[in-house]
Amino acid sequence: MTLHTVVRNGALALMLLGCWVPAWSAESGGDADKGGDADKVVFHVDETRNARWAMMLANGYLDQRPKARIVFVTYGPGIDFLLEDTVDKGGNPYDPAVLKLVERGAEFHICAGTLRARKIPEEDVLDVAVIVPDGVVDIVHLQTQQGFAYLKP
Repeated sequence: MTLHTVVRNGALALMLLGCWVPAWSAESGGDADKGGDADKVVFHVDETRNARWAMMLANGYLDQRPKARIVFVTYGPGIDFLLEDTVDKGGNPYDPAVLKLVERGAEFHICAGTLRARKIPEEDVLDVAVIVPDGVVDIVHLQTQQGFAYLKP
């Protein structure tokens, strides 16, 4: 087989694929917002300085894919934005942004191991956050057992 034949056959395959993919997504429910399975995304936050960015990305994602299931998993210094009365560098509280996402169906998981290690009482955690035994194990479980895509802002 010559290089010309390989290139020509490859080009033909790409042309056919270009015609087939749009038909597949339109006909088979490939679009999660049109009856297929909803997207599932885990946002990994291990530093609170990335929390605003992660929440902005999640809101943008939900604007495009409103049926998506979004879960934030936090541990280490990333839990701070889920503690009562925490504010960012500009003095703005995180609570309103967190609550807005919860209203849109997002979940927030916070690592119990981090709370213990940092001696933070569970009462200091926002009521909307779910305390999970281990943040790393939670992320792995969501990815491998529940099919979540992984994002680390």
